[in-house]
Amino acid sequence: MKEQGLSSRIIETPGPISLAAYDPDDTAGMSHQAAEQELARLQERMGTLQELLFGAGEHSVLIVLQGMDTSGKDGAIKHVMSGINPSGCRVWTFKAPTEEEAAHDFLWRVHMKTPPYGMVAILNRSHYEDVLVARVRRLVPRTVWEARYDQINAFERMLTENKTILLKFFLHISKDEQKQRLLAREQDPAKGWKLSVSDWEDREYWDAYQQAYEDVLRRCSTQWAPWYIVPANKKWYRNFFVARAIVERLEQYERDWTKTLDKRSKQERAALRDYRKQMDGQTTTSQK
Repeated sequence: MKEQGLSSRIIETPGPISLAAYDPDDTAGMSHQAAEQELARLQERMGTLQELLFGAGEHSVLIVLQGMDTSGKDGAIKHVMSGINPSGCRVWTFKAPTEEEAAHDFLWRVHMKTPPYGMVAILNRSHYEDVLVARVRRLVPRTVWEARYDQINAFERMLTENKTILLKFFLHISKDEQKQRLLAREQDPAKGWKLSVSDWEDREYWDAYQQAYEDVLRRCSTQWAPWYIVPANKKWYRNFFVARAIVERLEQYERDWTKTLDKRSKQERAALRDYRKQMDGQTTTSQK
């Protein structure tokens, strides 16, 4: 089943973006039950594709998750990626730079976490924090963060030209939905560890963050590294949307990976036959 709302939310070329035009409550007419059933199928499919990715060893996959606090980055990782083999996947969470990280260029710490061939890496926040938080909180001068958009585009192009499959998801929630999720955390003793005054402080900058995200989508959406705007008010639809996008993207490489593995299988089988013939010959000679 192909979800009809997916293609309209892929931003592949630079241009004006208004987040107000994208409904964070949108579910493209899907029911909760239908999305859950489809998610289960997509998780199984993702596991198959990951095995091919790992076996062929010709590409790597880098998944970027961005969004306001409570937009569901952790939830998407937990629910969407549960069908893949953990040995082939790493998750990296980026917070305020450490002293060592701050002593390098802003892309240094991210580049170190990009995946080798055959592997999947997921970034919970990413290099985009340096044109989001750094901009809104005025951590660096405007001249510094303005230059970073082109630097990010060049970085991502270099990754993709070196066979990294890059998927970038902006988890789009409403301000009211965020408030309800923050309040729910306060009421749930099991989630007390997630409470942070900074989450409420950042709400004071909501409009500034929305503008910053619009500029990210406007200036860093490219054919080699498009952005997906994910309606994230409904967690179940968010999970389905992200899983569907990942599967659709990886399926484009399935035939090539399968050919590589078939060729390798034939070579290894031939080598195994030659080995056994050689061993049988040695055994016959020793018995004489």
